[in-house]
Amino acid sequence: MFTKKNLIKLLVPLVIEQLLAVTVGMADTIMIAKRGEEAVSGISAVDAICVLLIGLFSALATGGAVVAAQFIGQKNREKANEAANQLVLSVAFLSVILMVISLIGNEAILHLIYGKLSPLTMQNAKTYFYIVAVSFPFIAIYNAGAALFRAMGNSKISMMTSLWMNIINIVGNSILIFGFGMGVAGAAISTLLSRMIAAIIVIYRLRNQENAICIEYNFRLGYQPEMIRRILKIGIPNGLENSIFQFGKLLVGSLIATYGEVGMTANAIGNSVASFNCIPGSAIGLAMITVVGQCVGAGKLDEAKKYTWKLLKYASISMLVLNIIVLLSINPIVNLFEAQAATKELATKLLIYHCICCIIIWPSAFTLPNALRAANDVKYTMFTSISSMWIFRVGFSFVLAQTFGLGVFGVWVAMTIDWVFRAILFLSRMISGGWKKHARMEHAR
Repeated sequence: MFTKKNLIKLLVPLVIEQLLAVTVGMADTIMIAKRGEEAVSGISAVDAICVLLIGLFSALATGGAVVAAQFIGQKNREKANEAANQLVLSVAFLSVILMVISLIGNEAILHLIYGKLSPLTMQNAKTYFYIVAVSFPFIAIYNAGAALFRAMGNSKISMMTSLWMNIINIVGNSILIFGFGMGVAGAAISTLLSRMIAAIIVIYRLRNQENAICIEYNFRLGYQPEMIRRILKIGIPNGLENSIFQFGKLLVGSLIATYGEVGMTANAIGNSVASFNCIPGSAIGLAMITVVGQCVGAGKLDEAKKYTWKLLKYASISMLVLNIIVLLSINPIVNLFEAQAATKELATKLLIYHCICCIIIWPSAFTLPNALRAANDVKYTMFTSISSMWIFRVGFSFVLAQTFGLGVFGVWVAMTIDWVFRAILFLSRMISGGWKKHARMEHAR
């Protein structure tokens, strides 16, 4: 179903899109670092919460993309369009609810999770959270639209929208942080404006009736429970998986907060660069949803399996090359962040360890499960991820960090133990063919 040219056409924009998002995230951290470690720590604390909340409607976007891709595989454009309409309406509704909760509960949420933050760090976090919460509906709509374009195999649209979003963010940061001296408020306003523009662009492009998938020109506010149910069948397990995963990270984040500004800032720098290390695997994981979803919709399970292994091989090779480059450039990269010597030393240690584990483990733990999700094997991925998260990442974080005295580094070791467990179970599932039962059931419908 997919030629080599088709795969390259899908993958290259996805890699560029992921590169843009991560590079701008790093640029944000570098820019705000000039306002002090309290600003970096405040934004990092809020970002952890935002990832949890945004993950809820991102999970719906994944569910909608899988359903739409399967209908494309069946050559059923009417149902694909119906899925697109219901997806956009659903994520918009959910994101508005989360925005209101965040605005009302701002300070209470931050104190509940990060009670031990210094007063200045907490003030920065509150300011940033108030403004960024307003952007939730816009990033939700952008994520839904981008997922639908990827489902069509047209990742160029989501890439170009991401490009504009990130340009606006960087320019806004430069003007508001440095020109007007607005600090974390300037960073938050830039994020809000960039997400608003991205949502407008993606909705405008989705209204083009010549697309393989489009939303209705008049955008009727119809409720179609059967389609919503199909989206939620994938979206809810994926959402639970993401949410519990991010909630576990928040608990671990509260542990890291006990190690002071050095631990929190080194962790923030490490996370910023670590996202860069995973770009190829993340992009190819998104491509798996499109490729495997369309193959499953067409009932071609052997092709779905073939493309899964091919894409996993691409992910492994590209992750190897990229992480070797990062390892060779680790000191100049860390020096981009204005931090004290102890913070840089810890961040360097974290990143060297992360690069090595990325090469060996990450693709099987995080790229591969997208193939299972696209084949409707969502409950298996959910139970595997949740159990692994709580037993290994959360449980071992406290054991290694506190009992064995490894501190923040112990948290990162626990994270990679979680990766190993996931990789073993996901590889076993794909090799055994247990995922095919769910794929056949979906095709039979």
